[in-house]
Amino acid sequence: MALLEVEDLGVTFRGDREVRAVDGVSFTVDAGEVTGLVGESGCGKSVTSLALIGLLPKQNTRRVRVDGRALFDGLDLLRADTRTLRDIRGREIAMIFQDPLSSLNPVVPIGVQVAEVLVRHRGVSKAEAQRRAAQLLDRVGIPDPNRRLKEYPHQLSGGMRQRALIAMAVACRPRLLIADEPTTALDVTIQAQILELLKELVREDGTAMIMITHDLGVVAGLCDRVNVLYAGRVVESAARRPLFAEPVHPYTIGLLNSIPRLDAGQGARLTPIRGSVRDVLPWSQGCAFAPRCDRAVEECLAGPPEITGDPHSFRCVNPGVGVDLEEVR
Repeated sequence: MALLEVEDLGVTFRGDREVRAVDGVSFTVDAGEVTGLVGESGCGKSVTSLALIGLLPKQNTRRVRVDGRALFDGLDLLRADTRTLRDIRGREIAMIFQDPLSSLNPVVPIGVQVAEVLVRHRGVSKAEAQRRAAQLLDRVGIPDPNRRLKEYPHQLSGGMRQRALIAMAVACRPRLLIADEPTTALDVTIQAQILELLKELVREDGTAMIMITHDLGVVAGLCDRVNVLYAGRVVESAARRPLFAEPVHPYTIGLLNSIPRLDAGQGARLTPIRGSVRDVLPWSQGCAFAPRCDRAVEECLAGPPEITGDPHSFRCVNPGVGVDLEEVR
């Protein structure tokens, strides 16, 4: 059985109007596997992760409705009580957030924040937690860790803050690590170092990881399986190599065509996806990507397209050139 099995996850926000941010997302994560959730901003990646670990506003406020199932080693995270989730977060499931400056407490030293996880979930003394915190900072590549323990977040560089967040996340050797665009705010050199660090931690501890990103370069170097999201639904899912070698959904093809290539000729132009993420149809009326799709046909507006194919699955009635629909069905 998979370590995490998400089935028909849905998240609806209610305000002046109802917004279905996540609409029937399903995927699995095996132990030791890195699974990618990929797509533009607003496609539902981060909301999916927050729903899984219970960090969305409480449902009794009537502002948020969460449905579906998310089985973590047999436990449905979406129906677990607050106390159970508090015990799981940090110990069994940890999350690395996108912006370390806003994720860390600005008035508490780094050492206290890292040690707090160990005191809460491992029951060690404060002195032992501080000793282990120094080891963790050293493990993630922060120089002079004993001095850094006493410093505040604003005294660290962006790369060091992100490393401190990673140290907190892996302190209890969680079975599942969720990384929500952990390299977005960093320069290219630091990005490469952080990604190499994450790969090393996953390899050493056998930790499963969900990598949330819009950067297909990150996906290519890190993920085993990739789920491409658009307007709250998975539109294509495949292992990394088949996805990059033979992308099927026009949205996935568009994302790949938008990336500069080293083998492209001088002056070669990129092919961006036309329109914006606001140009979307409700899934109940047809394919949400149809207003931006160059391959849209009348059938795209006949109703919501179903997932087709296995293990390379996609949600499209007129997929990329060279795809034999009868063969994948």
